[in-house]
Amino acid sequence: MTMENHSTPVQEEYTILASSYDRRWDFYIHATIQETLKRITISSQASVLDLGCGTGSLLQQLAAQYPTVKLSGLDISAAMLAIARQKLPDSVKLQTGEANELPFPEHHFDLVISTSVFHYFQNPEKVLQEITRVLKPQGCLILTDWCRNYLMINLLDRWLHWVDKAHVRAYSIDDLQKILIESNFKLLSIDQYRINWFWGLMTIQAARGDIAA
Repeated sequence: MTMENHSTPVQEEYTILASSYDRRWDFYIHATIQETLKRITISSQASVLDLGCGTGSLLQQLAAQYPTVKLSGLDISAAMLAIARQKLPDSVKLQTGEANELPFPEHHFDLVISTSVFHYFQNPEKVLQEITRVLKPQGCLILTDWCRNYLMINLLDRWLHWVDKAHVRAYSIDDLQKILIESNFKLLSIDQYRINWFWGLMTIQAARGDIAA
């Protein structure tokens, strides 16, 4: 896939943040990765995509824990991927691209993981359609993101609408469930939790629901 010539607000924001991102968000990155990993079961020969992989911290953990798993990462920011490339083994495939036009063939991955990026998607239904396309028939999605059911996230969401062009929307559990179900995903589990007094998150596991059992 070729990228458009103009930069999006997300690209612009993370090009600026890339060099300091890991240091600035160290606690948040570590906490969200650990909470996501708690909810993942991966077979030794699985193919996994980290969608919106950023600087590759989750992929780094996965590569250490699951050395035989085939890992790929996609991010809209080339600057973030340049940091990721320094941290990851050559076996991890990294690509620049957009979530609503994934540069992968159909039925390619056993698992797609998305952490802290869903609130940036202008067209989440299109993104979920693309995730369905690249998942194998029995494949799953693990989605971790901010949870608007928490007061501080609700207030943060309202504030970011005014000050951050990259931000689109934080979701409540009910809202995200609705979008997933309407996108033909079968919900497997939903967890709502805090990583500190401010950050309230949710992790949803879902499987392709368009394939007959």
